[in-house]
Amino acid sequence: MFDLVSGGLSGQAFAAALAVTLFAGFVKGAVGFAMPMILVSAFAVFLPQHLALAGLILPTLATNLSQAFRQGVGPAVETARTYRRFLLATVVFIAVSAPFAEAIPRWLYLLMLGVPISAFAALQLAGRSLAIPVRNRVWAEWGLGVIGGLYGGVSGIWGPPLLVLLLSTGADKLTMIRAQGVVFLIGAVALLVSHLGTGVANGASLGFSAALSVPALVGLYAGYWVQDRLDQARFRRWTQALLVVTGLNMVRLALG
Repeated sequence: MFDLVSGGLSGQAFAAALAVTLFAGFVKGAVGFAMPMILVSAFAVFLPQHLALAGLILPTLATNLSQAFRQGVGPAVETARTYRRFLLATVVFIAVSAPFAEAIPRWLYLLMLGVPISAFAALQLAGRSLAIPVRNRVWAEWGLGVIGGLYGGVSGIWGPPLLVLLLSTGADKLTMIRAQGVVFLIGAVALLVSHLGTGVANGASLGFSAALSVPALVGLYAGYWVQDRLDQARFRRWTQALLVVTGLNMVRLALG
């Protein structure tokens, strides 16, 4: 039974994966994102690349299902309509890039994602206005969606480009949380379908991924308690600060 859910890991490594996922779920519940980024950066230390990617698929799916529909079906559908361009580009390019998941060196995509995200969030923390002009928003949604999809297929991470869009267009707290849930949910379905095709998601790896869904959901609901008590300004600064830390950690892993 242990072998069915452990992905062939030792007991110590499996326990570490559960603990990391619990923490990642808590952070996601508090600020709405960062779970895949935390999992990828932590799993890189002790898991093979294919198992690290497969392991985050079902926890991402389960937690985003909860987050997307927390305010009900109607708001979720309206959010999907509002960000339809970003969603379409993300889903299409997850499918395009997924077959290359094991061909692209991990250090390369970590570096290419970590540097621009850290720079963007640091500038926002410093008070620089990076708002996207309304006349350019349509192209920004398409472009950032393509970038998110390309990264998502190979790494399981497509959130930062969406955060760039939401922060730069001044979305409020509830809109940011719900938009992340909806976009991440649809992206998670696309990621699962794509990697069922590539073989990264298989019986053994999905058993491991399902086991990680339990601590992910426990952490998520604990994080909701914190999220509900954060005002708009503090929530935004927490989001920006977490993006900086996460991006720098990706750079550290890429160069280490």
